[in-house]
Amino acid sequence: MLWSLIKIILFVVIVAALAFGGGSLLEMDGGIRIVLPNVELNLGPLEAVIGLVLLIAALWVVAKLVGLLVAFVRFLLGDETALSRYFDRNRERRGFQALTDAMMALASGEGKTALAKAQKAERYLGRPEITTVVAAQAAEMSGDKSKAEGFYKRLLQDDRTRFVGVRGIMKQRLDAGDTDTALKLAEKAFALKPKHAETQDVLLKLQAEKHDWAGARKTLAAKAKFGQLPKDVHKRRDAVLALSEAAELISDDSSITQREAAIDANKMSPDLIPAAVMAARSYIKQDNPKYATRVLKKAWAAQPHPDLAAAFAEIKPGEEPHARLKRFATLTKVRPEHSETKMLLAELNIAAGEFPPARRALSDLPETDPTARVLTLMAAIERGEGADDVVVRGWLARALTASRGPQWICDNCQTIHTQWGPMCSNCGGFDTLSWRRPTQGEVAMPAGTEMLPLIVGAGVATPSVVPQEDAVAPEIIDIPDAEVSEPEDKPAP
Repeated sequence: MLWSLIKIILFVVIVAALAFGGGSLLEMDGGIRIVLPNVELNLGPLEAVIGLVLLIAALWVVAKLVGLLVAFVRFLLGDETALSRYFDRNRERRGFQALTDAMMALASGEGKTALAKAQKAERYLGRPEITTVVAAQAAEMSGDKSKAEGFYKRLLQDDRTRFVGVRGIMKQRLDAGDTDTALKLAEKAFALKPKHAETQDVLLKLQAEKHDWAGARKTLAAKAKFGQLPKDVHKRRDAVLALSEAAELISDDSSITQREAAIDANKMSPDLIPAAVMAARSYIKQDNPKYATRVLKKAWAAQPHPDLAAAFAEIKPGEEPHARLKRFATLTKVRPEHSETKMLLAELNIAAGEFPPARRALSDLPETDPTARVLTLMAAIERGEGADDVVVRGWLARALTASRGPQWICDNCQTIHTQWGPMCSNCGGFDTLSWRRPTQGEVAMPAGTEMLPLIVGAGVATPSVVPQEDAVAPEIIDIPDAEVSEPEDKPAP
């Protein structure tokens, strides 16, 4: 609107200036005198200006005629394209001007204008490898997907533009949710340009979604080969893919292959908890507890985790509680100040009926880090030491509103997962799950929960089971005559 107003004002100013200049020339005295043999011309100011304009126009026409004459002479001398080049020169100038306008409109977000200018440039230039690319992007910007797909298909016919066409159709199929076709197109685009980073990422994501772990590992290797992925990141993600491949082989009963893949994944990334657990269980199946212990101990040193403790218990499943407590010292001595180590040691002592050592093992966790699991353990300790039901239920009531502690959380979308996976089930991010605490509370409890301990103290029944996902395997916690049972999500009266 403002630009239109400015153009109108400029037009009025120019017209007024021309009118004023013309009037001034008519009022001026004198003029121009031209003397030629036998001819004398006297021109007034206005006549002189008009004559100058006509002279410039005549010179321009003469230049054009001379150019045409030169082209005609070249044609007569055997240059068959001389005349066509002469006439095409003007068309090219107009075509490139239209193409420039189309690119400017495309950069400005004016899809329809860019499409019209691109089609005009195509008529003048006849260069589809240039104009069709702009036209396809303009049609896509304006929302005309069918026309954009038509342009992309035209690009497939030229070797120079085939990759652009494949990539454009691939993105349209992704937007439409047709991942099967998009995967085939991504593979084709990758074959055309294996160094293209975006194509590598799209192909890797689609292969992971389709559980094509072998293909995904090849794509990941290409990313590392062309320097688009740091070596340490490649090693970690390759381990994730190898672990995912091994996990699927379990369901196919390919035990030997699965064991080899699991151990390979653990060697590539020893701190990957699921890989360490799977490798340890593979060694257990091979009746090799020494290697299983070594794998779990190394992973525990990197990141203590309940799954590691559960796998460590599987090395000797029917073990007596006191013997298990002694054997678990291999883990509990590695990171003694870690909260997971303290909770594990408390659980082992509870299972062995050693309640005072269990309380000492928890140390100050009930005050400094009162998670649902810690408070549940305190309830078990109180019951084991003979405390009143009111005290036990008070700890369980506090556990209802307590944090669940570290969980598998996506670093991209912050979604909480019950189990580790190679991809986030919410945003589809690859290798984004990490074992940590949520940035916000996981559950919003009703108002008034701070009164639960008082209500419990008055004799009202409260749940004896606190929901938790990260408790150690049942064989580690075996509390006789206690009200703490297998973790579940439904409260028992």
